[in-house]
Amino acid sequence: MNLSSLFARYPSLRGKGLGWGLFLMLLISCGTDNRHCHVEGRFRHLNQGEFFVYSPDGIIDRIDTIRVKDGRFAYNVACDREGTLVMVFPNFSEQPVYVQPGKTVDIKADASHMKEMEVTGTKQNKLMNKFREAVANMSPPETKGFAELFIRDHAETLVSMYLVNRYFLQTPDPDYKKAVELLTIMQKQQPVNSYLARLLSKTKSLQNNTIGQKLPDFSGTDTNGQKVSPSSLSAAPVAVIYMWASWNFDSMNMQRALRQIKREAGDKMKVLGICIDPSKEEFKRINRADSISWPTICDGQMFDSPVVQKLGLSTIPDNIVLQKGRIVAHGLNTEDLKKKLQELTK
Repeated sequence: MNLSSLFARYPSLRGKGLGWGLFLMLLISCGTDNRHCHVEGRFRHLNQGEFFVYSPDGIIDRIDTIRVKDGRFAYNVACDREGTLVMVFPNFSEQPVYVQPGKTVDIKADASHMKEMEVTGTKQNKLMNKFREAVANMSPPETKGFAELFIRDHAETLVSMYLVNRYFLQTPDPDYKKAVELLTIMQKQQPVNSYLARLLSKTKSLQNNTIGQKLPDFSGTDTNGQKVSPSSLSAAPVAVIYMWASWNFDSMNMQRALRQIKREAGDKMKVLGICIDPSKEEFKRINRADSISWPTICDGQMFDSPVVQKLGLSTIPDNIVLQKGRIVAHGLNTEDLKKKLQELTK
């Protein structure tokens, strides 16, 4: 799904923004002060378009949309500390940008080769540029190995925070043990980083979310006001929890596959959806249109949702498959999920 399709689904994102102003675009080109950071950029091969930006460490508490006009964009953000912005491009690839009070960050990129973007303006961006250049031609296993070495060598940096998330946590097969090891090293170098402390605590708890284990205890309320807990899923012969977002094509494709399997399996299988859309009202509209009848949790907190964090769901899409209350699969792609559920519900 491209961003035009996204805005067709979410008409309220245009003009007046999502809800009470979740999306905010500031197309300005003035300077900045010690309470703000200014980000500006130029894209080759992208005359007009739009992309998203969010912050994993709380520099902004929303998703913003940035529009490109004549190959350029400008974005001003209030910040009182150094932090991370993650830019999500039309193909849903992501790249981090590091901001700092009083600094102007400049981005140069070719829209057809976003991995080669160059970001200047802070030391963290210079370091991230070095990582991008180093892994440009590496295979995925080589990149992951290099990321680990890079993190160990730069444990005191924000770049290391992003790399742990990117290569060891937000993957189809998270390596919680390695992530805890690296985060522990980083915490010694960043003892006052509260986001790092929370991430380390969360990752330690997720080590138990493995094949053969019972589902971690959680509680939530679905969009119909009904309580949801592990007991409501463990009683079923087979159950699946999946995380999705309306703006992500792969997760919508997975939802369609689950709808068909659920129709075939009937009472043999229970389904719980967790939607990380930021607007509960927009979610309800889309859910009605897609005729989804099973319970869905959508609390508007996105990846910060307590249920998402408790269950260790970290990618879009993501899933946990249960058989008689125990985890038998985690993080399957759509085809593998279909095969697994059809096998279990025969």
